[in-house]
Amino acid sequence: MADSDSILILTEDERVLDDLLRLCAAAGAEAEVVHGPAPSVAQWLRAPLVLIGEDRVRAHPRGARWPSRREGVLLVGTDLGDHTVWARGVEIGVEQVLRLPDDESRLGERIADAVERPGQPALTIGVLGGRGGAGASSLACALAVTAARQGHRSVLVDADPLGGGLDVLFGGERTPGSRWPAFVSARGRLSGAALDEALPTLHGVHVLSWDRRSGVRVPVEAMRSVLSSARRGGGVLVLDLPRAVDESAAEALTRLDLGLLVVPGELRAMAAGRRVVGAAGALVRDLRLVARRRAADGLPGAELAKLLSLPLAGEVPDERGLSTAAEMGEPPGANPQGVLATFCAGLLDRVLPTAGVGA
Repeated sequence: MADSDSILILTEDERVLDDLLRLCAAAGAEAEVVHGPAPSVAQWLRAPLVLIGEDRVRAHPRGARWPSRREGVLLVGTDLGDHTVWARGVEIGVEQVLRLPDDESRLGERIADAVERPGQPALTIGVLGGRGGAGASSLACALAVTAARQGHRSVLVDADPLGGGLDVLFGGERTPGSRWPAFVSARGRLSGAALDEALPTLHGVHVLSWDRRSGVRVPVEAMRSVLSSARRGGGVLVLDLPRAVDESAAEALTRLDLGLLVVPGELRAMAAGRRVVGAAGALVRDLRLVARRRAADGLPGAELAKLLSLPLAGEVPDERGLSTAAEMGEPPGANPQGVLATFCAGLLDRVLPTAGVGA
């Protein structure tokens, strides 16, 4: 017997069936295909979504009863110019009529919605560096690792194609799993569960990183699709963002609940950070400063925040031994007593309750 979450498919058209099975697979949905007579009442009622091919509607005897009226019944076909098919669909009580391939993305969304019951979206935090080497990637990793240690679903997305790959910081560059090149052609709805399953899991974090190839570009549609999928799963989503704002980076910035700009306490770093604020600040609803204290005579965080006109999220001193730990496969934040982990735990404790984010 099929699972109660299986999408019910009624069609004898092999081309339509192939398309529907492909869309179900992309959404991580099981499918139950019923050939011949109408499905049983149990099959009809337990399915979260029923997809009926136009061929089945056309072949169904006029006046013959379908099991019952219900929500979530869609009529799908490739040639819906026959108005009698529409009329028969109304008799059945179809909720929507979709034509392939034009409505493929809409149908994919309906399938994913049916099997992924929407919950609280992930709290989405983006980290930017005020200048190169500011420590943004280390902070992003530490936030994701800390969230996982606290029991939240944690996803880390490397949105900087020039960063070299965040999986390296985890010692996981050889760990099996999908990297960005596998998603550059993504469009429309992706299953959050399928995304988690595809990504390598490192220290409890689902990590979407770059591989070692060069020249790969993420189209804005792919960035939108991946981030929407990652947010739907709930928990905490952390993005390591580039300082240069292209279309894809702009798409990511507009999706942040909280942006963190990491700036060392130096005048040159402050000047560079001001340019980042000018480029990215208008796209982020809540952008705050994380000040890095690297010397006793460095600019205090409060002064940096005033110069950059940003609220201060906190000050983080350098944590010794991060490079050595990374060589041993220990990412930033892995030491729960370290300054990075302590800062991240305090920040998440402050922002998670207001967002209502669960595990």
